[in-house]
Amino acid sequence: MDSGAATRNGGSIRAVVTALGVAVICALLVSYTAVTLRPYYIANLEAERDAQLASILSALSGAAGRISFGDVEMRLVDLDSGAYTDAVDPLTYDAEKAATDPAMSRPIAPELDLAGIKRRPNYAVAYIQRDQSGAVRMLILPVYGVGYQSTLSGYLALSEDANSVLALRFYEQNDTPGIGARIQDPAWEALWPGKLVFDEDGNVRIGVARGSVAIGSSDIDYLVDGISGATRTSLGVHGLLRFWLGESGFGPYLARVRKGEG
Repeated sequence: MDSGAATRNGGSIRAVVTALGVAVICALLVSYTAVTLRPYYIANLEAERDAQLASILSALSGAAGRISFGDVEMRLVDLDSGAYTDAVDPLTYDAEKAATDPAMSRPIAPELDLAGIKRRPNYAVAYIQRDQSGAVRMLILPVYGVGYQSTLSGYLALSEDANSVLALRFYEQNDTPGIGARIQDPAWEALWPGKLVFDEDGNVRIGVARGSVAIGSSDIDYLVDGISGATRTSLGVHGLLRFWLGESGFGPYLARVRKGEG
């Protein structure tokens, strides 16, 4: 072998060794960074979750007595069966992110996709307040769906019968200011307490009317008035509630709660 060939071979070996060394070092740095930053990541998730929950807890302070974070238990719900599961840590679980992962979600048939979200996560977090005997006193369920210009994300609080609304509050939306954004107005939020989710036959009836609900109407126990000039946003709220409280959403879970299995 001539000296030129030897030099080229030696250079190739050094290049391979250098590349492997860089790859190993990068892998170690990524692993170290992931381990080191994980506590901060979890802390940020918890802070964001607490900030979101704070809005619904403040809305409940009058309706269900003073409630703090310590009074609320987090449980992960398998949406297909309605049973609790330990498949994922509820502290770090992000349902909307999981919905983008084919391994953690499933597609929704268009005729069933009332919330307009296309995919539904396999699991969702339920927030539960219990009485001294351990029975469910209140449920807080995350709900989200497509509005007019944005995703509407909020929490729905139900009483121990898993049927009567205590509060509905949206913590995130970017619909039209002064029109669709009125879903966050206290006056509109005040229409929800006391509304019922299911009728006597177990059908989901809760929602938003097209216009005002007529006095004496059979819908008076289930629907609130639509927001004038915000038809698309009102329809978005109507659809997302029908979806998340129906069989494709929390329906199986709420059925278990009503049987005392929550």
